[in-house]
Amino acid sequence: MASEATAGAGQTHKERGARQELVGVVMSSKMHKTIVVKVARTVQHAKYIRVMRSNKKYYAHDERNEAKPGDTVRIIASRPLSKLKRWRLAEIVARSTRVA
Repeated sequence: MASEATAGAGQTHKERGARQELVGVVMSSKMHKTIVVKVARTVQHAKYIRVMRSNKKYYAHDERNEAKPGDTVRIIASRPLSKLKRWRLAEIVARSTRVA
């Protein structure tokens, strides 16, 4: 079907793989069309068997400026949009309960 479809000069179209998705909390939305999302991960230490938590910040593109600080969001990987932005806002999973 899609993989068998041919483009104009005899090139075949390949299906894209699944995009990487992450769920995190919006830390900042002060930039225009950009949000900062903190993603927390838990991993078990190989030697000490202790569960460690680590956080990482991702810059994501928010086309409609709809995410606010405290919201839980799902972001997906995309092409480079700027020096730091490599993610796009997919959906807002849960709204923040605090009033800003």
